[in-house]
Amino acid sequence: MFSAAVFIDRMVRHILTAFCAIFLFLMVAFTVYSVVMRYVFLNPPVWGDLLTVLSNIWLVFLALALTVRDRDHIALDLVYTWLPTKAAFAVQQFWSLVIFGLGLIMIIYGIEAVQTMGGKYWEMWYFAWEDGGFVFKPNYMPKKYAIAIVPISGFLVSIAALASIIEDTVKLKAGTYKQAGDLDEHIAQ
Repeated sequence: MFSAAVFIDRMVRHILTAFCAIFLFLMVAFTVYSVVMRYVFLNPPVWGDLLTVLSNIWLVFLALALTVRDRDHIALDLVYTWLPTKAAFAVQQFWSLVIFGLGLIMIIYGIEAVQTMGGKYWEMWYFAWEDGGFVFKPNYMPKKYAIAIVPISGFLVSIAALASIIEDTVKLKAGTYKQAGDLDEHIAQ
């Protein structure tokens, strides 16, 4: 059971890392394309800057979940090294619980924002699932698609925080727990 959870954890990390790499590539590609079209061909696309920004937003929110899981978020690593192991554990668990709560807030208010978001990006057409297939919709992309990453990221952040809490608790009980500042070898796993 535990090995299956570790396998799933690693697969999720690899998938999120791949998505982050794709969004980073898309940001660069959209920016280069827009600049070349603007200054070389004097015909910039109206959608270039928007897709760059949307790729950036999705990249940052997905990377947030990776950061939480790898414990690379802002932490007082120096303070943790000065604290006794159990005190450092308690402080790290507290912050993991705070981050878990932040993830829940992102889920709740993110879903609300997606449901109530009005307006459309006039420069973006989109595809929709209708009658068992994708259909091209030329009436512009709803803005709720751009912020749909907030509840998705909230879910991923909450799961990452819970996984960190469980992992740290298991390691403390086994006597292999290391403070946040000592987690560089954790990432190499």
